[in-house]
This record gives sequence, C-alpha cells and structure tokens, in this order.
Amino acid sequence: MRVGVVVNPIAGMGGRVGLKGTDGKVAEARERGAERRAPDRAVAALSALGERAPVAEILTFGGEMGAEEARRAGFDPEIVGEPSGSETTAEDTREAVRRLVAENVDLILFVGGDGTAVDVADTLAGVDADVPVLGVPAGVKIYSSVFAVTPKAAGRIAASFDRVEEREVNDIDEEAYRGGEVRAELKAVARVPVADALQSSKQLGGGTVESLAAGFADDVEDGVTYVFGPGSTVGAIQSELGFDGSPLGVDVWRDGKTLAYDANEGEILNHLGERNAIVVSPIGGQGFVFGRGNDQISPDVIRRSDVEVVASKTKLDGIGVLRVDTGDEDVDDSLRGWRKVRVGRFERRLLKVV
Repeated sequence: MRVGVVVNPIAGMGGRVGLKGTDGKVAEARERGAERRAPDRAVAALSALGERAPVAEILTFGGEMGAEEARRAGFDPEIVGEPSGSETTAEDTREAVRRLVAENVDLILFVGGDGTAVDVADTLAGVDADVPVLGVPAGVKIYSSVFAVTPKAAGRIAASFDRVEEREVNDIDEEAYRGGEVRAELKAVARVPVADALQSSKQLGGGTVESLAAGFADDVEDGVTYVFGPGSTVGAIQSELGFDGSPLGVDVWRDGKTLAYDANEGEILNHLGERNAIVVSPIGGQGFVFGRGNDQISPDVIRRSDVEVVASKTKLDGIGVLRVDTGDEDVDDSLRGWRKVRVGRFERRLLKVV
C-alpha cells in the first residue's frame, strides 16, 4: 500500500489564541504565542497506520510537510519534493498532491483543516485524478465530511479501508466567522474511504425556509430577470421580495416588478433579458426540478438562463438526488452532475442531478 502524506504544519495555529482560524493570520498567531499542532497530530495518525500496516510505503514532501512526522512515527518515507520556502503555502500543498498523484499512491492522507481539504480536492479535480483522500483533523474549523473523527482513527482507516464513497468538502469565510457570522459553502466532492469513524458535515444554523428566502433576497441582482417556478419554498422567496406569486404557476420578475404572472413558455421567453436566472425547488419525494409541474420552463428558457435550486433541509433529506426530464436530452445532459442547492441563508448542499 502506497500512502501519500501531506501535512499543513501551520493548520490550527490560530484556534487556541482566539483567531478562529489561521488563514492570513500566521504572524499574528505567533505573536500571541501559538504553537503548531498539526505535526503532532500527523504523527499520531501515522503511528496508528504503522501499527496496522507496518509495511505501508509512505511518500511525502520534505520537512514538516510530512517527512519529519513520518520518521517520528517509525517510517522511512520516500521524499517526492520539498516546500518552496521556510513557510509552507497552499501552493506547496497543491504541488505535493500533484506529485503524489504522479507516483500512483493509493490514498492521500492530509493533515489540516477545511482550507487544506479544499486545496487537496481542487488539485485532484484539476488533474482529473480519482485518488481517494482522508483528512486528519488539525484545523480550527472542520465543516467538511472528509475527515476522520480523530488522528488515530484516520490512521486506522487508512490502513484497512476497502471501499470509497463521495463526501463533501466545505469551507467558510474566516473573516466573517471572526465577526460572528457563518458563511459556509460547499466547495467540492471527494472520494473518501467508507468508515464509521468519519465525521459528518457540520450542520449550520439558520437552515429554515424563512432564512433561505432572506438569504436569496439579499443576493438578488439588479438587471437580472428571475423566473420563479411553483412551490411554497419559491413562494417564500417571492414574499420576501414583496410580491405574491402564482402558487402553481411560473412568474417572471425583474428589478422589483412582476413582468408576467402565471406565465406560459412564450410569455417567459418574451420577458427574458441579457441575464436570466431560473429559481426552482424539487418536488418532495421525487426530486424532479424540471419536467414535473413546470413545463412552462422549457428547454429554450433553460438554455438562456442560470439555474438556482432551493429547498428545505427536510425535503433534501427525503430525496437523495435531483432529477430532470425536460424532453430535450442535450439540455438534460447539461443539467446533470453536482449542483449546489441553497438550504439556508448562507448554507448550500451539494446534490447530484441524475
């Protein structure tokens, strides 16, 4: 077994000194007396790996990006590269991942927080690699579900997994977080070993239809033509914007004015502008966002518009996937894949359109 190891040695430094994260705050963290915690957590994970898989091959970057920790855990690692300077950067993490992929590792075990998880997942997507990953929690904020619950659990999982599944990579705006506001966003999906000792995505507060509607209203842009589909969730957004939509119909709205009420396809097309956005909610229990009850939003309308899917958390929990059936296979194909669904004021979930 070949395990690629990537350690972000500064991850988590800001937590204990009250900075709620380390992004852009390393110097201040040091001034406050912060100590590195990621290297010790890496050693704990690798030691647990070594107990169960002592002949595993460890490939990593030099210094505290993995080599030192691997040696402390009893391994003789293969060094595939070195950090670019005395202070490691996100680009060092990305370069380490690229080189580990080139070495055909079976798993990338990374040590850090959500920011590190994003760097790892984005890099894998950029090189079109399907190498599974597993996070050793070392950051201040862990909102992603690609991490083991503890460093030792990560080592045990890495040594013995036989299946993988797709899980969410989330990150939040640290500056907003320091100000008491949680702005979380789903950044990617990564393949992760299947195990009981993986943490779930952290559920954020404010995931109500009311907060969803308020968040959407905050993000409304001038000059954009909005095509609102049927349903109570979309209706809550319309109420937040100050107008009553047709409960079972499709409405067109722009810059505070209702352009078409209970519109048909032709009326919708006539009112579209240079920038258009369709707002739809899936049918509960079925998951259809197009092709059931909103045929007025035709393939021609969809081709000219962005699509925003909104839903309550409860509805999504009962669906699992989203579905489309527009009658145009090319349009259906363009809609398939992973899509962000707004479920709260700031929170989004990633759901697959099939």
